[in-house]
Amino acid sequence: MRLLATTSLYLACLTVAARAQAPPATTQLKRVEIPRISTKPLITEFLDGHSRADMKQFDDFRQRNPGDGIPVCQSPSGRTRARFSKREDVLNDDIVGLFLDTWQDRQRAYEFFVNPLGIQADAITTEGQNDDFSFDTLWYSDGRLTPDGFVVTMAIPFKSLRFNSADVQTWGLGLGRFIPENNESSFWPYITQKVAGFAPQLGIMTGLTEISPGRNIRFTPYGAFGQSHFLDNPSNGNPSFKGKTDFRAGFDAKAVIHDSLTLDVAINPDFSQVESDDPQVTVNQRFEVQFPEKRPFFLENAAFFSTPENLFFSRRIVDPEFGARLTGKLGRWSLGVLAIDDRSPGAKADPFSPDSGKRAQIGIVRVQREFAKESSVGMFLSDRVFNGSSNRVAAIDTRLKLNGNWTFKGQAISSQTTNADGSRTGGDAFSADLNGSNRKWFYDLTYTDRSEGFNAQLGYIQRTNIRQAQQFVSRHFRPKGEHRRLVSISPNL
Repeated sequence: MRLLATTSLYLACLTVAARAQAPPATTQLKRVEIPRISTKPLITEFLDGHSRADMKQFDDFRQRNPGDGIPVCQSPSGRTRARFSKREDVLNDDIVGLFLDTWQDRQRAYEFFVNPLGIQADAITTEGQNDDFSFDTLWYSDGRLTPDGFVVTMAIPFKSLRFNSADVQTWGLGLGRFIPENNESSFWPYITQKVAGFAPQLGIMTGLTEISPGRNIRFTPYGAFGQSHFLDNPSNGNPSFKGKTDFRAGFDAKAVIHDSLTLDVAINPDFSQVESDDPQVTVNQRFEVQFPEKRPFFLENAAFFSTPENLFFSRRIVDPEFGARLTGKLGRWSLGVLAIDDRSPGAKADPFSPDSGKRAQIGIVRVQREFAKESSVGMFLSDRVFNGSSNRVAAIDTRLKLNGNWTFKGQAISSQTTNADGSRTGGDAFSADLNGSNRKWFYDLTYTDRSEGFNAQLGYIQRTNIRQAQQFVSRHFRPKGEHRRLVSISPNL
């Protein structure tokens, strides 16, 4: 694989045989300086297996699965799995990946994947959370099948990333190759399962100087006009033809402040063009079905509002007219602030109800501070007010990296609800999670405690009045042998 920088970050990937070396005993942070080049690379330059001398080459890839630290060799020809599919439906194909920790905080990283036909997937990985594939940004890719494999290129504009304003940048870097036929994942640098965490094991990349995402100001106005002529046939009275005219206008705007904070503003936003929800079974479901968020206004940096208990589920906000959202990082501080309204509660109310035509006012603040190595502490506040009623939630949480294998997460929450008639209810909730893993073992202990009066109207909380402890332990056995068909056996309890 080759990597370089100009006004965008380019990646050219080729199938390269690794040098036969023994698996490393321990992981070591690798450093690499990438060059700046003057001409844009073309995929046709790499189809014959050669590369350019002005690009940086990476050839010491190591397996994470099924082996751990085993050098990667060239794949058998004619075995490449590649399909034309919609964006982000490529994870069952052969793919290559690029991982960028632009803040070098070892907490989160951008992920970019491409299959052999150039189809993309992107996400954000955050330590202690699942990969967030709702993240989407603008970048470019191409891919070609070759007689002995495939070649892909990626070009990621700096304006599609967020990073600090320093003249000299130092980022975390990882490159990956994934072969589903063999359940194989391989990385540069060596990323092992012997210790917990992914972003902390990325390499260190230098060579990026005097770059900036720019102010990246975007303003998107819209207008929609419709007129209808229809027959009105009331139950009492004479039928007659009527006409109706509908007009809707608004805009979305985005600006990057000081290279690290993103301000989103929406006035009467138009969500009519947002991708529809994938079907889910809703019959005989014990709990509310959760549909993923797909509206652009709520997507960027959504992880900055995340807490161990899901206290902010943005789809609770259905029909806003005005909204502003500020997210980003300042040093070791992460920030998320949202102020928005919602016309949906008043629109759903009975026309004769005092709630009819009213709107909810919503405010959310999430602040997180990183400390030590891969640990953090944070606070969360939310407030929802609607026609005399309110729901307020306050929480503190922490994530502690105890050592290379063990992590603890905990959260304490308090909620206060005022009803329209003036009556009040309240309740608390607590959660704790102890997680440990290595190449042979996985252990997880969780505890959840939610009182009967706990209410987080803006969150996704399936059940209250519950006290629950759960444990899970798994032991992994991996048979040895060059031509083994059985990859692993994992009894669990």
